[in-house]
Amino acid sequence: MDKQTLVKELIERGAHFGFSKSRRHPSMKPFIFTTKNKTDIFDLERTAERLATALELVKKAAADKKQILFVGTKPEAKIVTRENADSTGNPFITDRWIGGTLTNWNEIQKRANRLETLRKEKENGELNKYTKKERLGLERLMAKLDRYFGGITIMKERPALLVVVDPKKEHIAIKEAKQLNIPIVAIANTDCDISDLSLAIPANDASKASIEYFLKKITAEYNA
Repeated sequence: MDKQTLVKELIERGAHFGFSKSRRHPSMKPFIFTTKNKTDIFDLERTAERLATALELVKKAAADKKQILFVGTKPEAKIVTRENADSTGNPFITDRWIGGTLTNWNEIQKRANRLETLRKEKENGELNKYTKKERLGLERLMAKLDRYFGGITIMKERPALLVVVDPKKEHIAIKEAKQLNIPIVAIANTDCDISDLSLAIPANDASKASIEYFLKKITAEYNA
């Protein structure tokens, strides 16, 4: 797809709208085209260039048969993040980032494995051996584990790449990935500090239509 067609698609999805100029982080200044009615407008040609580079990172991860961890916990991102991660068979976090998910992976993996065990026991009817009260306790435990670790039970090692919606909100995930030198691709609005990111895609991260557009591009590249 040529750049102009891509820019047109980005405009149709409102990807060019940033936040008010007063909220702008200095690191985003190079990606601002103009300010209209006090709202920053992204330079979508720069956005298109960044997206193309991001897709190369995704392509490499897929070619190496490595997993990508999708992270999007804000309301606008939850559903589309999960759907796109599922479509690629990759892990995701859409509720809340648990501190240590990457830096204390061995402990986190134990909880994810516990959830998998409980799921299998329930499917096989093995929970019937417990009393009603015990089963209720296990059901509650399973629901709690599923909320926080349900999306990462398929992640058997640290991911090769993080795809993040709104790095400002997911700052703990960014910090952990940076500590472990895991590359980060992030859809970042004008209020984000992108200095710690491997690759920022400067765009509207508050619109579901915009978020979905970028995630679908990423999943299509991974599945190609």
